[in-house]
Amino acid sequence: MKISNKEYIEFMTFGDSDRSIFVELFGTLVGLDNEWKAQGATEDEINLVAFDWDWVPVVRQCGGNTGVFGGFEKKILEDTSQQIIWLDELGRKMKICKGYSTDPLPMDFPVKDMESWLSVKNLYEFSEDRIDWEIVDDACKLQGEGHLVVATIPGGFDTVRELMGEVNGCMAYYMQPELVKDIMQTLMHTSIKVYERITEKLVIDQLSVHEDMAGKNGPMIGPDLVVGFIKPYFSAVWELLSSRGTKLFDMDSDGDLSPVLDVLIDCGLNAMHPFEPAAGMDIVEIRKKYGKRLAIRGGINKFALLGTKEEIRRELEYKMQPFMIEQGGTIFGLDHRIVNGTTIENYRYYVNLGREILNLPPLAPDKRGWARMAF
Repeated sequence: MKISNKEYIEFMTFGDSDRSIFVELFGTLVGLDNEWKAQGATEDEINLVAFDWDWVPVVRQCGGNTGVFGGFEKKILEDTSQQIIWLDELGRKMKICKGYSTDPLPMDFPVKDMESWLSVKNLYEFSEDRIDWEIVDDACKLQGEGHLVVATIPGGFDTVRELMGEVNGCMAYYMQPELVKDIMQTLMHTSIKVYERITEKLVIDQLSVHEDMAGKNGPMIGPDLVVGFIKPYFSAVWELLSSRGTKLFDMDSDGDLSPVLDVLIDCGLNAMHPFEPAAGMDIVEIRKKYGKRLAIRGGINKFALLGTKEEIRRELEYKMQPFMIEQGGTIFGLDHRIVNGTTIENYRYYVNLGREILNLPPLAPDKRGWARMAF
């Protein structure tokens, strides 16, 4: 079912809402389409449109670019039946394995110290060219038609990792703190300059940041480092946007974020996805702890769909408890892509049972839709 921007914001800010929201956040892993086809799934099921997922139309490009701007021209170095290797805008060699990989992996990194950072810093600095006013005008129009206008900023941890790699990036917080602070200040300055201008004409509905900063065993930096390095950046951007009408600050991160959730919320964060149960992110316990301070998207264990129908039922009945439904602020969905080995029979059961528990209407063949909601 299509949801308007106003309905979405009202729901995610725990306002009045007369229904639950049930979504598919990310879609299928590579290869699952062939498994489902062999099991007799229809094309509409394989493409997920048969399941009538809730979705909101989104303007993902509000007219401002706050990330890498300019840089190297992308160049393919190798394209075989197994992999593609190319140079990206930072000059990194990137590799993606065909047939099963969905995200490319960097093979090298451009920043090792302050000197090498200064050689690419200009790619993150502000210029008026970062704003496309025609796109801003289009966003204004679409917002009036019910589209959710999303502004993005580069992740604090994410940017350091993209520039330096995980190991060197984590070490830099301790061994090269001035370098990390300069990166954060550059991101902050550029983001503020871009959105100061845009919000004179357009109200941003949601600020989003991709910040994959955790694994199964916890975050890769602790709360003190978030406070010391990332909080000044996040807080400054959120203070600007929230003062100009933005209601949601959403973060996308896998892994166990529980050790840093308190400080991230103090940065202004008030929504998050996808909450991986395998990493200990239990949305029921998180709702009990944070109440209406944190809206939730995701949180249903994707691996439960590999089990029996009874296991699927237990997962849904636990996550879709009445108090989770009644207060709003929880958009139910799988915690990441639908994993290979999930049968179409189990997926159908999961969808229908979830709709039944949430008191949503049965699937209607003449009213179908799906749109990726991980914005």
